[in-house]
Amino acid sequence: MVLTTNQRVAVLLHEGIRGDGGKTGLTFLRYGRATVVAVIDQESAGESLSELTGIDCDAPIVDSVAAALPYQPDVLVIGMAVSGGVLPDSWWQEVKQGVAAGLSVVNGLHTLIGSDPELQQLLRKGQTIWDIRQEPQVLRIGSGEARSLPCRRILTVGTDMSVGKMSASLELHQAAQRQGVRSKFLATGQAGIMIAGEGIPLDAVRVDFAAGAVEQMVMDSGHNYDLLIVEGQGSLLHPGSTATLPLIRGTQPTGLILVHRAGQTHNHRCTQVPIPPLPEVIRLYETVAHAGGAFAPTPVVAIALNTGHLDPASAAEAIEQVQVETGLPCTDVVRFGADLLLGVVMGS
Repeated sequence: MVLTTNQRVAVLLHEGIRGDGGKTGLTFLRYGRATVVAVIDQESAGESLSELTGIDCDAPIVDSVAAALPYQPDVLVIGMAVSGGVLPDSWWQEVKQGVAAGLSVVNGLHTLIGSDPELQQLLRKGQTIWDIRQEPQVLRIGSGEARSLPCRRILTVGTDMSVGKMSASLELHQAAQRQGVRSKFLATGQAGIMIAGEGIPLDAVRVDFAAGAVEQMVMDSGHNYDLLIVEGQGSLLHPGSTATLPLIRGTQPTGLILVHRAGQTHNHRCTQVPIPPLPEVIRLYETVAHAGGAFAPTPVVAIALNTGHLDPASAAEAIEQVQVETGLPCTDVVRFGADLLLGVVMGS
C-alpha cells in the first residue's frame, strides 16, 4: 500500500501530540505525501495543530473518529505507539468504527490487526488493512555483499533512540532530490515505511536475519541510484537496542551521520546511562563499523543536531559548539535544511 497525494488521511494520535508516543503520526504529518484532513486526539481537540507541533499543517484536531468522518477521509493511520503494542479498548472501538465507515487502515503497531475477525467482517470491496510490522517472507543471513555496490550509502546513527534519525534521513533525501541527485530513502521503521510506501520493519525481523534483511533492501536499490540514505534505528549507546549493528553490517555504509539532541547528557529512558562526549561516540561508531579491519573504514562525516527544544539563538550556539567539539560539519536539518550535509556526503 502506498499513501499518495490522492488519498485523504485521518491520523489517530490520542495523547500523541503532547505525549511521547506520537512520533509516527507526527512524522507522517511532516513528511507524508497524502493529504491529512483530520487529526484525532482527545487531549488537544479544537486546538491549532501547527501551533502545538510546529508542523505546517492546518488539519483540524478532533476528539474521535466519528468527528473526523465529516472531513471525508478514506484512510485511518494509527499514528501513536502504545505500551505493549495493544490499543486500549476505547481506541480499538474507534478503529472498528472507522472500518465500518469505509476507511482503510494503516497500522504501525506490533500487534497485527489485519486478520482480526471483526474487522474482516466489516471490510468492503476496495478497503485494505496494512499491517506494517511484518517480517519479510524471504530471509537470509547477512554476507557483507553491499560493500560491492558503486553507490554512496549513508546511514544515520544516534546517541539515543528517538533523537531524529528518520527526520535527518528524509531531509537529506529531499535535499538530494532538489539538487538532482539520484537518491533513495530506505525505510526501516513503521513511520518511514508509511511515508516511503516500502521498506523493512527492522524490529519485526528475527535478529539472526536482521543484517541480511537490510542487505537485501540495499542490494535491491544499489545499482539504480547514486545515493542510498538508510534510516537509522536505535543506538549503540542504548542498553535495550539491537537494531544499529545489523544496520551497519547490512548497509556496509560509505559514511555515517551522527544524530544527537542538543544538550542531552543521558539516555532518555535509562537515565543511569550517560552519553559520552561526542568525539568518543564518533570513535565508537567508526570502530564498530570498521571492525578491526574486517570491513572498510567508515567515517562519521557530519552531525545532525536536533535543536527543536531550543530558541533560534540557542540553537545556533549549540551547533557552533558541536562543530568546535567534533571538527565536523553540523546543522539542524529540520530547522535549516540539509544542503550542508548533502555537500559533505557528495564530496563537494
